[in-house]
Amino acid sequence: MIDGPYLVLTVLGVLGTGLTAGAFCAFSTFVMRGLAALPPAQGVAAMNAINTAAVRPAFMFVFLGTSVLTAVIAVVTFVLWPDGAAVELLLGSALFLFGSFGVTAAANVPRNTALLGLEPGTAAADRWPSYVREWTAWNHVRTAASAAATVAYVLALV
Repeated sequence: MIDGPYLVLTVLGVLGTGLTAGAFCAFSTFVMRGLAALPPAQGVAAMNAINTAAVRPAFMFVFLGTSVLTAVIAVVTFVLWPDGAAVELLLGSALFLFGSFGVTAAANVPRNTALLGLEPGTAAADRWPSYVREWTAWNHVRTAASAAATVAYVLALV
């Protein structure tokens, strides 16, 4: 079993990946469905407002802080290689860094940027259904990766 500072890092990893999984899960299960039910111009406006509000200290501290933390856990694990927990710690870190942070940077943020650039009206109406479908599909990946990272970190603690 891991202990000391390593225990603290891992517990914080559980908390951060779990909080992130929960936020992403909310979007996958009901937020995007609610937005998709709106007329396209309203859905685009609401999603743009959400995307703007997301880039605030509260969410960014959790999401980016967890990204940094999982990278630290991975590096410390490679250096110290704790008995019985290294695989779980490395797996949790990889799942979050690639499946959550990486997918956000490569798939969700570019879609958000493109959505922000749409003119209200016809362009929004034409692009909105595919945006919702594609963004949500990638968000499912982020949700599953974050939740799986949480499980991996919990398994490292037992």
